[in-house]
Amino acid sequence: MSKLESLVQMHNGKNKDSTSEKYSAPALSKGLDILELLASQSMGMKKSDIAKSLNRSLSEIFRMLAVLVERNYVSLDEASETYSLTLKLFEISHRHPPIKRLTKGASDIMMELANNLNQSVHLSILYGNNILVIAQNDPPGNNITSVRLGARIPVTQTGSGAVLVHQFSSDTLRDICGQIETATEEQIEVFSDAVLQVQSLGFCVSNSMVIAGVQNISVPIFDYAGKVIAAMTIPFIQRLIKNNDPDLDTVAKAMLLAGEQVSCFLGANASRSA
Repeated sequence: MSKLESLVQMHNGKNKDSTSEKYSAPALSKGLDILELLASQSMGMKKSDIAKSLNRSLSEIFRMLAVLVERNYVSLDEASETYSLTLKLFEISHRHPPIKRLTKGASDIMMELANNLNQSVHLSILYGNNILVIAQNDPPGNNITSVRLGARIPVTQTGSGAVLVHQFSSDTLRDICGQIETATEEQIEVFSDAVLQVQSLGFCVSNSMVIAGVQNISVPIFDYAGKVIAAMTIPFIQRLIKNNDPDLDTVAKAMLLAGEQVSCFLGANASRSA
C-alpha cells in the first residue's frame, strides 16, 4: 500500500469514527429499544426481563423506564410490577397530517356505514408486510364481529391486505408471501384470489381466514396520485335472527360508494379529471 493510500484510508477511518461519535445517542437508543421491545409483547414485562432481553443492566433500564412512565409512553402495573406500552405513540402517529387527514375523511362515512348496514367497519394501512388498523366503528346491535384498533395482521390473512397490495408487481407479491412465515398454502390461495378480484372488480369479497362464516368485503382508498393508501373493510356476518339487515351484495355496493367518497375527499377524483 502506498503512502498516499495509507493517508486516504486513515482519513476515511477518522471521518467514519467522528461521524458515529457525533451522532451517537446512547440514552435515546436505550429508550427506543425498550419501546420496540414492549411493542412486540402482548403482556407486560418486569424490568428484570426487559434488562435481560436487551442485555442491559437493571440500573440503566430502571432510569429509562422511570422517564418513559413519567412521559406516559409506558405504564406500570404496581400489583404485578410489569411495564406495558401505552397508546401514546399510537395517538402521536394520528397527529401526523396524512393519517389525520385520512381518518378525518373516513370517520363520518364509516360511522354511517356501521349504523345503516348493522356491520362493523375498519380502516387499515400497510405496515411492512402487515396491515395496521387505524380506525374502527361498530354497529348499534349486540352481535358484532370487529377488529381491535391498532391490530397488526399479516397481509396474506386479510381482504384488506389484498386491497393494499393489489397495485404491486407479481414479483413483489410473491416476495411478500414468501416473507410471511406463518402463511399457509390455503391462505396464499385465498389471498391471491382476493388480489385478482381487486385488480378486476375494484373490490374483493373473501372468506375470513380467522373466523368461520365471516366474509370480508374490502375496498381501496386512493390518494390524489391514484395510489392505494388505505383499505376499508367490513367483516360481514349473517345473523340468524332476521331484522332486515342488508344482504352481502347491498353491503358491497355501499362499501364501493363509501370508498369513492373517502378517496374523493383525498383528491383522487381531481387526479382522474386532470
